[in-house]
Amino acid sequence: MSVRRIAIVGAESTGKSWLTQALAEVIRLRGQAVQTVDEVLRSWCEREGRTPQAHEQLAIARAQAQAVEQAAPGWVISDTTPLMTAVYSHMLFEDDSLYPMALAHQAQYDITLVTGLDLPWVADGLQRDGPHVRGPVDTLVRQALEREGIAFRVVYGQGHQRLNNALLALGLEGEDEAARCTREQAQFAINQGRTVWQCNECSDPDCEHKLFTGLLAQRSS
Repeated sequence: MSVRRIAIVGAESTGKSWLTQALAEVIRLRGQAVQTVDEVLRSWCEREGRTPQAHEQLAIARAQAQAVEQAAPGWVISDTTPLMTAVYSHMLFEDDSLYPMALAHQAQYDITLVTGLDLPWVADGLQRDGPHVRGPVDTLVRQALEREGIAFRVVYGQGHQRLNNALLALGLEGEDEAARCTREQAQFAINQGRTVWQCNECSDPDCEHKLFTGLLAQRSS
């Protein structure tokens, strides 16, 4: 089985993690092998309790690339890539030295999805600076991809619409209503505690409502 690599990049708080997991769920439900690669920067910040300094950026970028390159055959969906590390190094430290490595890695993906800026910004501890950086980051990401001649698709929309737009960008059929309900019930089960889930990574505006409705129903029964 061959590998089909999908990169999801974009500014902070644009639903990259949610879209990664949602796409993986749909592809898995359709009977295909799929693996997700988490954002190395997030785990690094959680472990160290701080954001990385300039001299630590390259190691993070390399670790992100290595995680993708070592993935098993099948679909591989990466929640961010070294390109995002290069962009933030450029913005924060005026260091553009990571672009060659990052763009060489980016060229290995079958398709690059850029998450649009139409979702509201949400704070996330050390991970996010503020809504003011989203526009400049989005611009740098697109400029880098265009400069290298790497094709990309921008994904817009809220919740299920965003997911369906991403599926169509991958050349896959969108979810029908029955499939959407099956997937959302699985997400609801996650929020009931059977599996760990981070609410700040969910772009479903009805999710919290469903959670508390379900809890109230359990208490009244």
